[in-house]
Amino acid sequence: MNQDQANYALLIDRQTQQFIRHTQSWYPPDATELSVAEQRRIYDAMCREFHAGYPPGISSSDDDQLVASRHYRLASSNLRRELAQIVYFHGGGFVVGGLESHDDVCAEICKATGFDVTAIDYRLCPEHPHPAAFQDALAGVRKVWQAHQIPIIVCGDSAGGNLAAAVSHRLRADSICLAGQVLIYPGLGGDNRCGSYLTHASAPMLTSAEVAYYSAIRHGSPHAREDASSAPLQDTDFSQLPPTVIFSAECDPLADDGRHYRDKLQQAGCQAVWFNEAGLVHGYLRARHSVERAESSFHRITDAINALGEKRWPYSAQ
Repeated sequence: MNQDQANYALLIDRQTQQFIRHTQSWYPPDATELSVAEQRRIYDAMCREFHAGYPPGISSSDDDQLVASRHYRLASSNLRRELAQIVYFHGGGFVVGGLESHDDVCAEICKATGFDVTAIDYRLCPEHPHPAAFQDALAGVRKVWQAHQIPIIVCGDSAGGNLAAAVSHRLRADSICLAGQVLIYPGLGGDNRCGSYLTHASAPMLTSAEVAYYSAIRHGSPHAREDASSAPLQDTDFSQLPPTVIFSAECDPLADDGRHYRDKLQQAGCQAVWFNEAGLVHGYLRARHSVERAESSFHRITDAINALGEKRWPYSAQ
């Protein structure tokens, strides 16, 4: 092992190691060497294996108008849903995933917060390269706003965290009211020549080489010019962004993207906080029922969503 790289035998606990092995038994570490069709097939099977079902009181309905979406509602939360709506963007490197892959995650967020959740089924690569996913994410937020006229919290994991941030950058001068953004191990277009991209280059669940693969397939070229719609960290203006809570996994090449994004927002006078979840790995949302660290992080995520929806900022400077 390179002396500059992390020692995962020390960082990652037994529960998380078991989660990694379980995941890789369905979606192996070399999955990006497979065809896109095969990647999607085994990813969907893996997500079905981890699907935890819906909590009591949660119902969902699909809408194919404009941008396909799934709407989640808790039957007993009439007063809560008047405070805020959540728009959720799933992860999957812009290549895999959809309404089914994060179905139970969205249902549990709805249950934990009482806010309605709308998951957006954006177009995937390579059939639809950038900016297709961004355009669908933007259209999805506008669709929810037009339907409800209630403050929106944009939320997403991995590629979905990228889309949530990109939408926030585009809409800050718009009439749509964004109550906040919650970004879960997001890839925000940071410098892949230093920091966590090197320290965690060989991390389990996501490597730096895989980050590069997904970026290249999204843009159709490994050397594409990126802007804020695809890489929010490449923006030149971080002012007037909504209150932001970022959750990174410590054992993830993308970890520093969250830290750097927090720093940019704070320097621009925005409210932002970053949690680097100790010993966790990319994709840990699926471990929330089997790994205590992931369960605790999921509670912090839903607490953050609750606070933003209630227009509270309970975090001290970090």
